[in-house]
Formats: sequence, structure tokens, C-alpha cells
Amino acid sequence: MHAGRCPHCTTATAHTRLVFGEGNPDAELVFVGEAPGETEDQLGRPFVGRAGEKLDGMIAAMGFERADVYIANVLKSRPPDNRTPLAHEIDRCGPYLLAQLAIIRPKVILTLGGPATKLLLASELGITRLRGAFATVRLGVAEGAPFEVPVMPTFHPAYLLRNYTVETRAQVWEDLKKVLAALGRDAPARKAN
Repeated sequence: MHAGRCPHCTTATAHTRLVFGEGNPDAELVFVGEAPGETEDQLGRPFVGRAGEKLDGMIAAMGFERADVYIANVLKSRPPDNRTPLAHEIDRCGPYLLAQLAIIRPKVILTLGGPATKLLLASELGITRLRGAFATVRLGVAEGAPFEVPVMPTFHPAYLLRNYTVETRAQVWEDLKKVLAALGRDAPARKAN
């Protein structure tokens, strides 16, 4: 349905293929980023470039494997020159992400960066103000079986690669531990890095 009807993706021209998402369709944890990058566009998979390697490390640090979780983006097609998604693109493609999340029905959603956080929380605040604090979102209203899910905003893995400091690493690890607690899981012991 998305591939044939999305008002953004059916008219976008900067991409090679759609990157819908991947992972466990029954995942209790979903990661949501902003849009596919160049590598993702070439391979048709979300988070497979350098930021994907960082996300894989975050997933492993939480005690999961990539196949245990679900990974998606707000936009399913790559923006020109890998730029940040524009508000009108999010407005047009975002409802398909919300429908996707309503089908998966995760226990927790972890948003990666500003665009995903702003869409799900319907907020204009930046990620530095929103990260680290749970908000509850109501999903599935259009399907007639609404449910509430906690959303934890954190920094995008690409931001971590650009700003790899002790402080940013500690902030993200605290966010990930909060997600684990919400899932009723203990945080695995961290290795020094």
C-alpha cells in the first residue's frame, strides 16, 4: 500500500529503492530514524552504513540482536543529497510509519534524532530538549484498536559518530537503560571502550 500510495515516496526522485523497514514484525522494541541514506538506498535496508554499524552496537549493548528488534525510518525514500527530511515530506510519508507501528504494536519505541522524535511526539522542540525522557503516544486509532506506547527520544547514531564524546555516549547509554527498564530487562554489563 505504501509503495503505491505514499504522496511523498511516489513522487520523490532522489532514491533508487524504497527502504520500508526490517526486523521482527512482533518486536517489543522498535527503532525509528529519519530517512534512508545512500548505502541504505543502494541496499534497500535501513541503517546499514556507518550509522547502522553504530546502531548495531547500541542494539548489542542492550542485549539484543538486530533480528530481535524492528528498524524503520520516517521517510521510506532517500532525500536528495542525504539532507534532513523537510516538514512537508514528513507530513506526507509519516502516516505510513504510524500505520507500520500500529501493525507491529511494540512495547517501546526508541526515536533516533529530531525528525522521528518530532513526528511521534508532535513536538517542535529539538532532540537535545526531548532526549532522555519518556513520552506516551497513542497509536492505532485509524485501525480501531488504539494502544499507548512509551517513546524514548535519543540521539541519532550519525550524531554520535560526529560527536563521540564521553558525555554523549553516557547520555545515550542512560536512554538505552531506561528503555530496558521499561521492557522489564536488566542492562547488560558494559565493556570499557
